[in-house]
Amino acid sequence: MARLHQHREVGQLWWGARRSLHTTRSPPTRSSTRTLCLRYGPPLFFATAATSYLTTRPTLLKPTLLDGPKPSTWYSYGGASARSNSTSTGKPVPTSTTSDPTEGNGDQPKPPPQTRVVNEGGGETKVEDQRSAWETITKKISEAPKSVTSLGDSIVDYVIPNWAKMLPAFARKLQSELSMEPGSLAEEIWYEANDPEINPEIIWDASVRVSNDLCAEEKNFRNKRQAFTKRGLARYLDIPEDMIHPDDVPIIAMCGSGGGLRALVAGTSSYLSAHEQGLFDCVTYTAGVSGSCWLQTLYYSNITQRSHARLIRHLKNRLGVHIAFPPDALELLASAPTNKYLLSGLVEKAKGTPDAEFGIVDIYGALLGARLLVPKGELSVDDYDFKVSNQRRYTDNGSQPLPIYTAVRHEIPLTEQMDTKDPVEAQAKARKEAWFQWFEFTPYEFWCEELEAGIPTWAMGRKFDNGRTVWRENGLSLPEVRVPLLMGIWGSAFCATLSHYYKEIRPAVRGLVGFAGLDALISQRDEDLVKVHPIDPAAIPNFALGMRELLPQSVPESIFESKNFQLMDAGMSNNLPLYPLMRPGRNVDILIAFDASADVRTDNWLKVADGYARQRGIKGWPVGAGWPPEDEPVEELEQDLEQAAAKSEEQVQKKIHQAEEDDKARQVEGKSKDLGYCNVWVGSTEERTSTDEPPQSKLVEEDWELMRKDAGLAVIYFPLMANPKVPGVDPKTSDFLSTWNFVYTPEQIDSVVDLARTNFQEGAEQTKRTVRAVYERKKKHRLEREQEERERRARWRLRQGRSGGRRVGESDHGDHFS
Repeated sequence: MARLHQHREVGQLWWGARRSLHTTRSPPTRSSTRTLCLRYGPPLFFATAATSYLTTRPTLLKPTLLDGPKPSTWYSYGGASARSNSTSTGKPVPTSTTSDPTEGNGDQPKPPPQTRVVNEGGGETKVEDQRSAWETITKKISEAPKSVTSLGDSIVDYVIPNWAKMLPAFARKLQSELSMEPGSLAEEIWYEANDPEINPEIIWDASVRVSNDLCAEEKNFRNKRQAFTKRGLARYLDIPEDMIHPDDVPIIAMCGSGGGLRALVAGTSSYLSAHEQGLFDCVTYTAGVSGSCWLQTLYYSNITQRSHARLIRHLKNRLGVHIAFPPDALELLASAPTNKYLLSGLVEKAKGTPDAEFGIVDIYGALLGARLLVPKGELSVDDYDFKVSNQRRYTDNGSQPLPIYTAVRHEIPLTEQMDTKDPVEAQAKARKEAWFQWFEFTPYEFWCEELEAGIPTWAMGRKFDNGRTVWRENGLSLPEVRVPLLMGIWGSAFCATLSHYYKEIRPAVRGLVGFAGLDALISQRDEDLVKVHPIDPAAIPNFALGMRELLPQSVPESIFESKNFQLMDAGMSNNLPLYPLMRPGRNVDILIAFDASADVRTDNWLKVADGYARQRGIKGWPVGAGWPPEDEPVEELEQDLEQAAAKSEEQVQKKIHQAEEDDKARQVEGKSKDLGYCNVWVGSTEERTSTDEPPQSKLVEEDWELMRKDAGLAVIYFPLMANPKVPGVDPKTSDFLSTWNFVYTPEQIDSVVDLARTNFQEGAEQTKRTVRAVYERKKKHRLEREQEERERRARWRLRQGRSGGRRVGESDHGDHFS
């Protein structure tokens, strides 16, 4: 009951809902909820439809990704008759002995030099079907709106975005350019896709790197980046650079949350503020989910030239029109010079893998690219901006932080593999044991922690078998997966489960008169809803095929049976990219999180990471950090809200008054833990011998708490909340800040920028004190280690003097010291 006074209106509405349910038992009608569309969009329609679905078709709720037989298009991302290493159809023959020394991946060999395809015995190279690209794309795209599970027409109508229903018309407009006729755009794209001068990676041999260690390129980046962060720290803390020891420089990571354009705009504003303060120059890593991945993509593009201020100006020029507004989208996708850049990924996927899966995410990515990767004027499009691996030109010398992009795969175990003969029990067990596997993308590597394996980023899109590249018949591979498709994957929130759809709108549904019964019904079936994806995720070829004996035994069997990784928005698992930043080897000391989630007061993404840290034995994570605090988890808060729906409005007021009194008492005792604009927690590296739960982390109130000898990771958390200094904009109530909104006017962008920058200023001084405290702690520990080493050497020299002149380095027994 600690913060029920903050939910006064909700509590009163719950009472209203109960009275409403006493007078009518019929669920809210479709027409009665249509007026709420402007605020909550398609997800609220889904809530009404879900009621009908749950009550009339409960038997259809089952795992849909891996449970049971699937159509032929599932997991069928095969290559175009890829050649075996021992075939005689053709093989690469080196014509140069030089190669780019910057290429390679981890410990694997550097990419080979350029090659030519030589047909042995004069055999003819197979001529590919010139119509396959158009036929594949149009067939798949026209069926994209139908690529949903069998949920019934009402669910489809509510869940599928309206712009997705226009895809067949899009396909017809593009037919002439994608026809593969002589002189067509598709023919030109495919010709360039097979030109090593334009796409050099198609002749590079890639292998799967199996290791938990960072790849060699990232290690080299860290060494180079340290010189820049040392210089940045000196300026930020106003310390002479020559007085800073390299070992004392904290590894700082900065990350942004998911949340569509809201996260993109707010995150850019927060990063700009950090840049102006000098903090961004101290950062080694940035990481993103969903809209924050788009932020990183644009920051490392030639459009913004590594300037967050230019990025904001770019957004003002490009976000005034919906990404799928037909006239604008069609003009960019069908007119030179933008069409070639935006459609290359689709044509390469269709021609290189004729049985490839196409769906809403593929087109969504192309539309995102048309809106975000095309600058004002639409002429100066840069081909370098369409491959993630090209971003290494800004990181190889350490001048910029290393960006980390994220996506997840939803692993739902096959019911037939459950250790039970009862089908019902097996299905229930499969539901409970489902989880998300995290994949990370950097300019260097596409890697999965659960697989303990990865491939070079420039090798994404090609087939692998037994850890090696599977070459196509012409001896070449496919170019790297283009950025538009990846942007679609990173931000594919609409691929969410039905459970995630409902969570997005649940705060509103629970507060609407007459909707309490709906909330209870859907909540009771959450274990079913969390397994259903109404829209199919996108696919990237599975590099783990044939590696059953080389990967950890914990890897699920489905990995070795699926031709594709079905990837989606990482916000399905955690709306903050915490896990990649907790990866061993990155050794992050300070994690600065800008959270623009839909409701930061109830979506406690920091606390979600507790289980991850415990499972992997990660030391130093601040267990219990986040909101609500450890003494009031989400479950208890929900119970409090339910209790607020008392039998009379008088009881509601009494409960709220009691909550206010309780909070006043806490404030008098100095124990109030209300969420502020800047919140700091610090973990502990103390070794524990008992099996008890580790102590819960407390909000840092004094700098000395950060300087304890056993202090661990420091988390600085900036939630996007309303601020009285910026009136008229509130993430919880402003309609345009909905996750589902894809249009921002320049004035709306300015308001979000003002809010994010104002909130950052509220915590700017506390952030600087935190960075200084961690720096001083590392310095103190280094000096203590050096002093211990000097004392050890002094004791050793003293023993040498007493030994009567024995050979230096020799002990009393004649052994040498190590």
